[in-house]
Amino acid sequence: MLVSEFDYALPDELVAQHPAAQRTASRLLRLDAASGRIDDLKFSDLPSLVGPQDALVLNDTRVVKARLFGRKPSGGRVEIFVERVIDDKAGPREALALMRAGHAPKPGTEIIIGDVKASVQGRQGELYRVRFSDDVERVLERHGTVPLPPYITHVPDAQDAERYQTVFAKTPGAVAAPTAGLHFDSQTLKSIEARGARIAYLTLHVGFGTFQPLRVEQVEAHRMHRERYSIPRSSSEALKGRRVLAVGTTTLRALETAAATGKFEGETDLFVYPGFKFRVVQRLLTNFHLPKSTLLMLVCAFAGRESALKAYRHAVAQRYRFFSYGDAMLIER
Repeated sequence: MLVSEFDYALPDELVAQHPAAQRTASRLLRLDAASGRIDDLKFSDLPSLVGPQDALVLNDTRVVKARLFGRKPSGGRVEIFVERVIDDKAGPREALALMRAGHAPKPGTEIIIGDVKASVQGRQGELYRVRFSDDVERVLERHGTVPLPPYITHVPDAQDAERYQTVFAKTPGAVAAPTAGLHFDSQTLKSIEARGARIAYLTLHVGFGTFQPLRVEQVEAHRMHRERYSIPRSSSEALKGRRVLAVGTTTLRALETAAATGKFEGETDLFVYPGFKFRVVQRLLTNFHLPKSTLLMLVCAFAGRESALKAYRHAVAQRYRFFSYGDAMLIER
């Protein structure tokens, strides 16, 4: 398959730059993949679409303020995008990070970030190993900013700090939000439970690769970045005998990784594209994704490429809002 087969035309004005006034104010496109039927609903309709036969699975990862801005002693500006914290004997003072600078930083390069110093230790592929003079998480809390996706063009503000985080975010470690979860508020979750559906949680820390474009022409040649995940035994038990609704592509990838490997904790580089055999998930709630992206390929695998792209064309025609702060889509297999 060619990456170009997963393309669609999207007007720039449909890319949502800010969240809806309320979390649940988004629209919901419902796609029955078997029949091709499309329904235009509201996200607030979701509780009416679940019942005692369902289990809703949410990703409780918490987005960290992963973007840092510093300077070299010479004055050159450096941007550090922390991908993950590394624990060592001296404590969590090292991290793997993407770096942007006028010249590629060499081992030994020092960077000043407010009252903190950082030094480049070396490289691991695309990432740099960076050592900080203080605990990494404290550095991020004091000096970091919310790592909004590149297609959101405004400077992060107080609204982003609140709304680019799910209401159930618990475990710090993501550099991007599991955006399908952004639509939920506490009342919606209570309404879903009141309908008899079970709610279960897992953790998958979304990594920097979610922003990376595909650099190959052939889909099968792409290699996914690795992301850490953990599924509690109680969540696994909650799914038995129920129809599983995965909230977000990250949740689906964690569940299907565990089903394929038998491992409920570890790292996954699972790449889901058409031809993938789903073992666990019957329904998927997700946002609308970028053209030619691995996330759109996952949606096409789940719904069928023609059905998915037809639904996307419908969403464009009906002026749905796209990407992280955009509207939602419920896919029934």
